[in-house]
Amino acid sequence: MHTLTVIAAEGIKNRDLWYPTILGVLVVVAAVALFCGTPYLLLATNMGARLGFLVATACLSGLLILISLLWLTNPSPVNTLKGRIPAWVAVQSIANGDLAKANAAAVRDVDRSGRIASEEDATNLKAAVDLNLIVNKNELTGEVLSGAGGKFATYTAATDYLVTKNQETGGGGLFSQFKVNFGDGWPWVHVSLHKPLYAVVTTCKVDASVAPDQVPYGAKPPVPKCAPGERQVLVLERDLGSLRVPPFVAFIAFSLLFGLTLLSLHWRERDLQEQAARVASEADAITAAAAESTPEPV
Repeated sequence: MHTLTVIAAEGIKNRDLWYPTILGVLVVVAAVALFCGTPYLLLATNMGARLGFLVATACLSGLLILISLLWLTNPSPVNTLKGRIPAWVAVQSIANGDLAKANAAAVRDVDRSGRIASEEDATNLKAAVDLNLIVNKNELTGEVLSGAGGKFATYTAATDYLVTKNQETGGGGLFSQFKVNFGDGWPWVHVSLHKPLYAVVTTCKVDASVAPDQVPYGAKPPVPKCAPGERQVLVLERDLGSLRVPPFVAFIAFSLLFGLTLLSLHWRERDLQEQAARVASEADAITAAAAESTPEPV
């Protein structure tokens, strides 16, 4: 039945305000009303409206705390609250490879204090460099799309340039220089306690003197080489993202709600205890007064 519903939904071409906007809102409202309203109705008929509401809210907030903890500990949350994923962001393009023109001081000193990027980091950097240096074009017609290129678009294809050097500098927590294991700079506190991590990627234009289509049939294609001329340097900064921030905020909010409902239940119980004690003291006083007013038998 669910498969037929999905197929029918995909087959609808005339989408309007009713579908999917109004229908989607009604589905969400009905689901929340059924999921939260049914337990509350059952509790209210047995415990009263106010006490049933507090118990239902405490149970719901406790369940949401467990769900938010799953969101926090899940390594790859899907269809959950999540923020930006970590990524390399291009911040500057330097012509002629003159690192003295870099905006960041760590980049200007990368040849002395930097390090060669690992193979895994180099693969991720290549994808980020392609995204920023290649001009987007129509895959069918090959027409270059105006205004749709990368931030520092220079080439029309990934085969038009070569990466000659991948360097990294910076990174790590503010406490890493003291060799103290604080989880790489207290990442659970705030990303501002991390030192900025920069990547310096040096690229060159491919020598097009020998095109692959000019190679005789069956011969080994030539190895791409850099054309003589200037080198372009792309500076990228690592954006640590905010993947776990939304579920962490949800965990704090649900914990506060859970604590408030438990506190309300505690206050209600104390009120009932005080009321019962007051009734008992009044009954004892009435009994004592009745005993004093009763004359002793002669």
